[in-house]
Amino acid sequence: MILLVEDEMIIAFDLHDRLADCGYEVDGPYPSVARAMSAIGEVRPEAAILDVQLTDGDVMPLADRLAEMNVPIIFHSGHAKPEFLKQRYPDAAICAKPCSVGTLEDSLRSMLVHSR
Repeated sequence: MILLVEDEMIIAFDLHDRLADCGYEVDGPYPSVARAMSAIGEVRPEAAILDVQLTDGDVMPLADRLAEMNVPIIFHSGHAKPEFLKQRYPDAAICAKPCSVGTLEDSLRSMLVHSR
C-alpha cells in the first residue's frame, strides 16, 4: 500500500488514479499531517509519496515518523529545497513538481525493490 499525502486535490486524485492504474494500492490522498499520521497509526505503508506543504503545515513530522518506521519516501513538491530534503532524508527520492507519473512510478518501483 502506498501512502499518498497531497493537499492539492486535483493533483492528488490524478496521482491516485494513475498509481492505481499502474497496479498499486493507494491509501489517501491525505491533505494534512494530522490525517496522514492517523492513517499510519493503523497500517504501515510500503512507501509514501509526500507533498511538503500541507493544509496544517509542513510534512516533516510525518516524514520523520515514516523514516523511523523505515518506510521509503518520495517527496513530490514544487516548493521544497532538494538539498535540504536530501540532507535530512538521505534515502528519500525527490520528484519536483511538475513531474510525469512515469518518473514518479520509476522512483517508486526502484524504492520498493531496494527496500525488500
